[in-house]
Amino acid sequence: MKKQKGFTLIEVLIVLAIIAILATIVMVSLNPTKQFKFARDSQRTSHLMSMLNSIGQNMIDHDGILYCGNRSTIIPSAKTFISAEGFNLADCLIPQYLQNLPFDPSKEGAHYSSATDFDTKYSIDQDAYGHINLYADAEATSSIIKISR
Repeated sequence: MKKQKGFTLIEVLIVLAIIAILATIVMVSLNPTKQFKFARDSQRTSHLMSMLNSIGQNMIDHDGILYCGNRSTIIPSAKTFISAEGFNLADCLIPQYLQNLPFDPSKEGAHYSSATDFDTKYSIDQDAYGHINLYADAEATSSIIKISR
């Protein structure tokens, strides 16, 4: 009886499956655009959390009232941009609660230069139940990042 040399069908299929798995792993890991989007969304969430915690600390220090400078301030009931021209949170939080206001990592025009020159590209409102909501546009998904307390 003559013995044939070569690969069996099972061996070929196993090798192809391993190659397909490795190719998938490489493609996922080499997609930095998507990974950067997730990283920026994570940074946005962190920014919103730090601002919301600072607002909360300000209100705790002033018996439930948000103080900006030496006056009480009402958070708008409609979604308003946090900027020098919009809702000015810098007067409320800088320098006692935050060193500077965080801003969106990839939006054009987002910056913080001083308490009178900034645009975070984030939004704020307070609903009828008294919840303070902060918003940012997400990149990795089509939704909006919302942090509420």
